[in-house]
Amino acid sequence: MVPETGKEVYIQSFKHDGSLHRTWCRGYVVEADEAHIVAVTDKAWVIEDDGRRWYTREPAVNFFYADRWYNVITMIRRQGIFYYCNLASPSLYDGEAIKNIDYDLDVKLYPDRSYQILDENEYALHARQMEYPQTIQDIIQYSLQDLLHRMEYEQDPFNKACIDHYYGRYLQMTRQKDTR
Repeated sequence: MVPETGKEVYIQSFKHDGSLHRTWCRGYVVEADEAHIVAVTDKAWVIEDDGRRWYTREPAVNFFYADRWYNVITMIRRQGIFYYCNLASPSLYDGEAIKNIDYDLDVKLYPDRSYQILDENEYALHARQMEYPQTIQDIIQYSLQDLLHRMEYEQDPFNKACIDHYYGRYLQMTRQKDTR
């Protein structure tokens, strides 16, 4: 199932044990096919697993893949584009939301192309507590290396032209919607 372009959807992230991790209350779908979904969040409510709520401050172009064990959130700020990458199961759309399982490890890529691997301790802890199968741990490590490679070589979506394309498409689609 693929969400309809131009529609708003929920985005939900779960943990390996099935518990809800985080929900974005509004993602605007700018492109979707069997391989990937691109959705923009802009001034969207985010609800954490502990009930905390916060509002996104800047627009973000989000990339969800049906065959990759990560997703990418690109935050568009005055200082440039910041990429936040979640090591996670492939994403699927079930008619209600874009969904995936978050596997704790994250990578933040800064506008100067430097990066930081985050939450390694959380990953190790949850791998033990939730008993991540070795197969999944191997996939996560492979996916981390794939992600770093794509960042280094500025493959989509890790380049400004890609983000400009999708964000421009979002602006055009929402302007057309507002004039109807």
